[in-house]
Amino acid sequence: MFSNNDEAVINKKLPKELLLRIFSFLDVVTLCRCAQVSRAWNVLALDGSNWQRIDLFDFQRDIEGRVVENISKRCGGFLRKLSLRGCLGVGDNALRTFAQNCRNIEVLNLNGCTKITDATCTSLSKFCSKLRHLDLASCTSITNLSLKALSEGCPLLEQLNISWCDQVTKDGIQALVRGCGGLKALFLKGCTQLEDEALKYIGAHCPELVTLNLQTCLQITDDGLITICRGCHKLQSLCASGCSNITDAILNALGQNCPRLRILEVARCSQLTDVGFTTLARNCHELEKMDLEECVQITDSTLIQLSIHCPRLQVLQRYLCHIFTVLALLVSSSSSCLSCHTAAASLPLSGTLVPPVWSTVVAPVPAERLEPHPKHRSSLCLRRCHLSLHTLRLSFQTHLPNIKVHAYFAPVTPPPSVGGSRQRFCRCCIIL
Repeated sequence: MFSNNDEAVINKKLPKELLLRIFSFLDVVTLCRCAQVSRAWNVLALDGSNWQRIDLFDFQRDIEGRVVENISKRCGGFLRKLSLRGCLGVGDNALRTFAQNCRNIEVLNLNGCTKITDATCTSLSKFCSKLRHLDLASCTSITNLSLKALSEGCPLLEQLNISWCDQVTKDGIQALVRGCGGLKALFLKGCTQLEDEALKYIGAHCPELVTLNLQTCLQITDDGLITICRGCHKLQSLCASGCSNITDAILNALGQNCPRLRILEVARCSQLTDVGFTTLARNCHELEKMDLEECVQITDSTLIQLSIHCPRLQVLQRYLCHIFTVLALLVSSSSSCLSCHTAAASLPLSGTLVPPVWSTVVAPVPAERLEPHPKHRSSLCLRRCHLSLHTLRLSFQTHLPNIKVHAYFAPVTPPPSVGGSRQRFCRCCIIL
């Protein structure tokens, strides 16, 4: 199995402690290869101190329960971070052995490990009291019992992802936050049974909360989110996309209570209006990213307020941009948001903007379809815009002659309108 390299020059010149230090920088694959070089290297490469962080995502199809058990026995108390994301063959028994052997684990990713149940969280609660980050997204067998167990045995928990665990209800959230009051990030995307009562528990017990994702939690209303705003003043990122029941009251509450807000995603929240976004913009000056897709009631007023009061705004996704006029674009283009050399120019005409010095467009437009323009400060993609290329060019030549408008995509020719000729519209990019 091993070659006769135990007496190689490198083993004579370098002490074992130094070789062990070198091995600590290697990835899993390289360590396994080194372990096959010689008996001496096998001992060093498989030393538990080299296996403090393991990510098995690239090998997910080959990972079964026994592999996790063997790793846990090898690593023992050294292991701090383990990712088994997508490892469908790993179940409760293997993770019980893992929990017993790796009691110093701090970060554990079980995203997509669909075989695990509440038994896994019971094991983690019993043996892994130092756990800080746990990802259980798409583990659909998880119920309120798991959250109760984590609350009892993992008081240091700071980040929990239970997205798409649709059996979780307000009772589970209540149990969780009573024992894990130090939560800083909570991802509840797709937890469709959650109601406002669950958010009231979070707002009352999690003052350190920084990130909250409630995407597609359809039963959430203003009452629950207002409680979050009032109890979690450190909130920096909120996703409420798909929560169609919320109104401007949420934007007012954010503006009054969460001045550190940087990311707000409220796509498909069609009841939000310019009034709420005006309050938000005037109070949350640290906003960097917003998703306003299908917020059909907002107009130029929102765009102008954001450009005036939020100079750090880098990405603003806003589709169906025919509501916004060229005038609003011109006003925003001349604002501090675009004149700042240290921040990306971000304006919403239906697309996404890019950082300074780049002219590639953020997804969904493929970056390879654009040529780089290193001299330009930023770019603006007008995807799905209802303005003709001729109109855009004429407007900018009149008001801002230094701005160039380039068409990067083949023109789209809509069907002819009644009583008129076919007009050519273009998906284009404005270089600033």
